[in-house]
Amino acid sequence: MTTSAISPDARNTFESTIGGYTVGGRAHSLSAWFVLSLRLMMGWAFAYSGFTKITAAEPFSAGGYLANVAATNGNPLADAFTWMAATPWFVEFANVAVPWGELFIGLGLLVGAFVRLAAFFGALMMLMFYFGNWDIAHGVINGDFAYMLVFLAVAAFGAGRILGLDRLIENYDLGGQTLIERYPALEYVLG
Repeated sequence: MTTSAISPDARNTFESTIGGYTVGGRAHSLSAWFVLSLRLMMGWAFAYSGFTKITAAEPFSAGGYLANVAATNGNPLADAFTWMAATPWFVEFANVAVPWGELFIGLGLLVGAFVRLAAFFGALMMLMFYFGNWDIAHGVINGDFAYMLVFLAVAAFGAGRILGLDRLIENYDLGGQTLIERYPALEYVLG
């Protein structure tokens, strides 16, 4: 009979200290399923959104969005969005980066590969949408902000290790060492 080196209670415990403040908690054993469902939900939403933009009859164009979204409601980044809309190379970059970024972020989340990297860029994209769609009529928290937090939660909980390829990638054997042991910085993109 074998025993686990980590007790079941310890496996579901987490703690973090930032700026001298420590927070911690104990997750329910079903938490892995909820984190997996968040990863798959955001993966599907982004992959579908990117795919439909790429395959649409009319090519995706970010110019109108950039030019019109931030001019109202006291958006703190209105000048930045005005600059983006008025800069041809940036509009062309956004025309490619938004649909292909959505597709690759979504696919990474769906298969569970490079999840932390995908979630970081998903959160960054949602942050930009948050400011682009700025509307504080009902408070500063809206759907874009909430989705940004979902991406960050997916990254924080290492959702790529839950029925995902990141577990296999991290444990790939490189002559007696796993990939993550040889290149510890990969923990910031895998997981």
